[in-house]
Amino acid sequence: MVMVGAAIAPPSSHQTLDVATGPLPTPRISAPPVTPTDSFSAESAIDPKTVTVPAEDASVAILDSSTTDQTTAFALLETVPVKGPAPMTGYVRTAMFGAAWLDEDRNGCDTRNDMLSRDLTAIVKSGSCRVLSGRLVSPYTGGVIDFVRGNRTSTAVQIDHVVSLGDAWRTGAQQLTGAQRVALANDPINLFAVDARSNAQKRDGDTATWLPASKPFRCIYVSHQVSVKATYGLWVTQAEHDAMARVLSDCASMPAVTSPFVPTSVPQPVVVVTPAPAASPVKVAPAPTPSSCDPNYSGQCVPVTSDVDCAGGSGDGPAYLTGTVSVIGSDHYGLDRNHDGIGCN
Repeated sequence: MVMVGAAIAPPSSHQTLDVATGPLPTPRISAPPVTPTDSFSAESAIDPKTVTVPAEDASVAILDSSTTDQTTAFALLETVPVKGPAPMTGYVRTAMFGAAWLDEDRNGCDTRNDMLSRDLTAIVKSGSCRVLSGRLVSPYTGGVIDFVRGNRTSTAVQIDHVVSLGDAWRTGAQQLTGAQRVALANDPINLFAVDARSNAQKRDGDTATWLPASKPFRCIYVSHQVSVKATYGLWVTQAEHDAMARVLSDCASMPAVTSPFVPTSVPQPVVVVTPAPAASPVKVAPAPTPSSCDPNYSGQCVPVTSDVDCAGGSGDGPAYLTGTVSVIGSDHYGLDRNHDGIGCN
């Protein structure tokens, strides 16, 4: 048997141990155990012993990551509808949001251990998944907790829903599908490992009624709340909107957060329209013009006119021909008087 004591390895180290089943020594923790509040029901174990995969794949309300990519939480807030709260009628955590904690991303680990692995340092594991010990700096207070897994100690570190499931139910989750509600309850952008006292104080509060004691963390906290609301098509109350806007006004450039469950936006292909080559201009032959030379004569141009006479003769024109001309057709000008085929000779 490997005994896991209270001493913690340096924050940069992650150790994996094969540990036999058996009681662990009483750990040293910096805060007393608190009754768990982040289990989905009074009967749910805060640290599940088996990994359960949900019946359906994770599903969100938005079509793709373009809703939260490349935008700020402050700008995203203005796209979230503002409405009054819906009644809590029909709200049962396990029935509406699934058992705690499922393996929603199907990586072989339940969501709680995924979040402990993400948020703790100096982690010691049993196998590849179960976190036995580690150190948490609670983002809600800045306090340090030396976490050791055990029946009396696991509750010192709890997994908080940034948008609580009760608040989600009041602001639109009633209209989601079962798969979408289960995804919301296990979505990493909606979860932080925190100290138990803060989780108990928050309960189902929204931004208007509860904020982390650590003021430097409030911008991150609210940016996650806005991103979750937008991702799952939830709304905010007017008081909640105003409280979010006040926090984000001090960090207007804080980016929104994209859920790993959201389909990646696929850039639409750029269609390049190549213009068809310009048609070659059609060469139009000039319309034929009447010849100015009479085709019945050759050798020189005999003008087409009312009459042509040989120069030096007795004719009165109006046109006169100097020199001879061959008659090849009808001699309608009477230029070939001796009918030898030569005119004006």
